[in-house]
Amino acid sequence: MNFVEELTWRGMLHDIMPGTKELLEKGSVAGYIGFDPTAVSLHVGSLAQIMTLIHFQNAGHKPFALVGGATGMVGDPSGKSKERNLLSEEILDQNLKGIQKQLEKFLDFNTKSNSAEIVNNYDWFKNFSFLDFIRDAGKHITVNYMMAKDSVKSCLEGETGMSFTEFSYQLIQGYDFYHLWKEKNCMLQMGGSDQWGNIVTGTELIRKKAGGEAFALTTQLIKKSDGTKFGKSEGGNIWLEPSLTSPFKFYQFWLNTGDQDAELFIKIFTLLTRSEIENCIQEHVKAPHLRLLQKKLAADVTLRVHGHSALDTALNTTDFLFSNGSLEFLKGKSEEIFNEVFEGIPQFEINKELINKELNIQDLLALHTTIFPSKGETKKMINGGGVLLNREKIVDSELIVDQNLLINEHYLIIQKGKKNYFLLKFI
Repeated sequence: MNFVEELTWRGMLHDIMPGTKELLEKGSVAGYIGFDPTAVSLHVGSLAQIMTLIHFQNAGHKPFALVGGATGMVGDPSGKSKERNLLSEEILDQNLKGIQKQLEKFLDFNTKSNSAEIVNNYDWFKNFSFLDFIRDAGKHITVNYMMAKDSVKSCLEGETGMSFTEFSYQLIQGYDFYHLWKEKNCMLQMGGSDQWGNIVTGTELIRKKAGGEAFALTTQLIKKSDGTKFGKSEGGNIWLEPSLTSPFKFYQFWLNTGDQDAELFIKIFTLLTRSEIENCIQEHVKAPHLRLLQKKLAADVTLRVHGHSALDTALNTTDFLFSNGSLEFLKGKSEEIFNEVFEGIPQFEINKELINKELNIQDLLALHTTIFPSKGETKKMINGGGVLLNREKIVDSELIVDQNLLINEHYLIIQKGKKNYFLLKFI
């Protein structure tokens, strides 16, 4: 596999330094991408860079993932409208561990020739004094050079200006490249297109400080076709950590992608081959209402991020909530699975002792929940066929709710009409 050609047909390549393609074609090359540890998890915005490293390793090259324990204390100004909050060492350490665990899902750390490695720039900066840094790194890069970068210009032209902390970021990132070039024979730095200025500062530092040569490659920043920011939903960021974004919500994020975006995203975020993707697009064009492209995209990404079991739960939950699917997949499942399936759906906790007192369905729904305002309204809706209990239409408005109706001895699922779900938990 040719790495540059792979990125090109997938629509990922943005900028590439002269000589980079030729270097990669000569043999195995070590290259890296930096990840910002500002949270305990990466989100889907980082997934494009993870995919870049996967393609890099699949092409026979050696990938390094740099997790910025030191730079996370500073904050990258590139593309930002305001300076980031500085994080404590304790929070950064927690974030670093979470991100490392996620990266290990995607990259192979046990190959004989090109195993992936994770490095933390705090390891080489923690004992580096300020005076040593400005002597060993600062003297090689002029202020004029740094001021010419677009990321610096945009901050200086803004209302708040730019702190020295932010201004130093590109020099720190440049030194990262120098360190990995020197210690790990890392010849290439990759990143999003907003990182070009920081990356070439590293190549300049390597040239001036050591007379060496290094290379740069950047990928497209992912944007949605309607101009809105990729990677966010109404609830905020879509995280790779399941405790922050459930596999169901993660799956739904991709499933709800528009047709134009789905054609782009399936190339960027999956490992499907060119012919597989082209065939999928052709099938989608024939019957767009079936959303085959979105389903293929959502299933592929969810599987790689969360695994088979989580994908099955996401598929079953989607089928259950939107296609009148079976209740069977919920039987025997844990409370955690129930919470995931019914996340965002109104829930009520009810004293289980009521079941032993001939609990009438009207009393349950009108007096012990707020699903209906009165028993009369409940009876009217049941008689009209508009209330379902565990997916079955209630035909008797005087139904007694007993233990046998409970799913997993604790749950009832009520539907008012087709789309209004309620979860009743008996405790």
